[in-house]
Amino acid sequence: MNPLLNQLQPYPFEKLRALFADVVPNPAFSPISLGIGEPKHPTPPFIKEALAEHLNGLASYPSTIGSDALRKTIAAWLERRYGLPPLDPATQILPVNGSREALFALAQTVIDPRADALVICPNPFYQIYEGAALLAGATPYFVNADPARNFAIDYASVPAEVWQRVQLLYLCTPGNPTGSVLGLDDWKRLFDLSEQYGFVIAADECYSEIYFKPEAPLGALQAAQALGRGDYARLIAFSSLSKRSNVPGLRSGFVAGDAAIMKKFLLYRTYHGGAMSPSVQSASIAAWNDEAHVVANRAKYLDKFRQVTPLLQEVLDVALPDAGFYLWARVDRLATLSDTDFARRLYAEYNVTVLPGSYLARDAHGSNPGRNMIRMALVAEVAECLEAANRIVAFTRSLA
Repeated sequence: MNPLLNQLQPYPFEKLRALFADVVPNPAFSPISLGIGEPKHPTPPFIKEALAEHLNGLASYPSTIGSDALRKTIAAWLERRYGLPPLDPATQILPVNGSREALFALAQTVIDPRADALVICPNPFYQIYEGAALLAGATPYFVNADPARNFAIDYASVPAEVWQRVQLLYLCTPGNPTGSVLGLDDWKRLFDLSEQYGFVIAADECYSEIYFKPEAPLGALQAAQALGRGDYARLIAFSSLSKRSNVPGLRSGFVAGDAAIMKKFLLYRTYHGGAMSPSVQSASIAAWNDEAHVVANRAKYLDKFRQVTPLLQEVLDVALPDAGFYLWARVDRLATLSDTDFARRLYAEYNVTVLPGSYLARDAHGSNPGRNMIRMALVAEVAECLEAANRIVAFTRSLA
């Protein structure tokens, strides 16, 4: 067996199952889960129709690079969304089976494990970053979020001797679980560091289309263009239809950026077997070509967050995030419960599931930035989320 597998920690949801293993939730309440970030809004009918109408694609082996039509569609969406000059669909764009598998695979492509490599990960973070680093033979280096700066990642805290060993930097903007968004100054700092030390930046942007301010979140490629880095050197952006279009089961996304890295990534994926089904490609073309359903989806989230957030603010330290569909809340305002005890008792007494923040972070530099926090995924319809919020308020007040 690969000994590197022994370094992997249990996934957050495995920890949650263990935490709840001996708990019998209160039968007076129907179960509500805010634990998993799985979109629950209905899939737009036209995407399902496009998939069904192209099932003849199942009779063909797909190419790893994907169809010209899909890559051109993605290029056009990037140009519309971010105001970019045209990307080369043949060399700068690659369809992938969801951003999760591509985020993992990129580390296997770019890491040289002989070089005592480090991979920088935000803390808290999406667990794939850590697993990808470890199984590529590198060591994760966690950089903590700063609550005083809207949970921005404190890259200024990283010593020069660490940067010298970094080969890959994962970031998530809008962030999971905090919802924070990088600004142009943040990007300039990271691009300058990448140029100085030669590491690759993997920008996870799967939440980019769910936001609550008038202006859309700044994208990685957009920031590069604004800063005169139009070749996207050492930069790969990841996007997905899962959250944007409510199709997590479609497993469809793309990567875009540095053509030299993309060439090696395509080589890796050709052997790895990362080709997208032609039927899924056709449905993806339909999804990327339509913005009306995205606008409607975003409005539903905004309406939901505007109703739920004020309720929870009565008992928790929580604020409307910049973007994404999570609320990241501190739970020790009215009681001294830890995040795990809070989640366990809430489940037992009110049958509501939330994810302890410490499960989404690691102890690093003397602290766990997820401790005493919980993540709530407001992915269900408004009525269910409001019911969950009212139960959380009642539970938290009972602790005072």
